[in-house]
Amino acid sequence: MTFIDAQGVAREVDAPAGMSVADAALNNRVPGIEADCGGFCACATCHVYLDEDWFAKVPAADELEVAMLASEAIDPRPNSRLACQLRLSDALEGIVVHTPERQYM
Repeated sequence: MTFIDAQGVAREVDAPAGMSVADAALNNRVPGIEADCGGFCACATCHVYLDEDWFAKVPAADELEVAMLASEAIDPRPNSRLACQLRLSDALEGIVVHTPERQYM
């Protein structure tokens, strides 16, 4: 998978199916993903923007994730997701996500 930061720097990482996008970022020290709550959808410090080509390929966000994005994420967009709620699969091999400029106010 590929993480692209707000300055356009791309970082390719390997991660197994079943791992969350947030854990893949943390395990590979990708800047811009904090994941303070440990993957429990209780903050928005793993906020990412899905590349448009991949947005339709992931399951829709549930109500809790939508609420966290609306209330806690900085600069949420239509393609915003919480990386802790995205599980990698063979179908998502090569997924591209963009990290926001910042995670905290």
